[in-house]
Amino acid sequence: MLDRISLILVVIGALNWGSVGLFKFDVVAWMFGGSAAIVSRILYTLVALAGVWCISLLFRERDEIIERVDK
Repeated sequence: MLDRISLILVVIGALNWGSVGLFKFDVVAWMFGGSAAIVSRILYTLVALAGVWCISLLFRERDEIIERVDK
């Protein structure tokens, strides 16, 4: 379950960075009142932690990942 949540957060972060790179528009900051808003900072932190967690996916055996996703 933690793997799925982490992947969802990483995708959200990737889409946000894509919008920043392509359009100079930070969706998270826009939704929550600026990049310094507490909710924005919490979401940025959660995305960063999810990214760190997803690094572990690179070092797991494929069968272990599939087994965890099926649960």
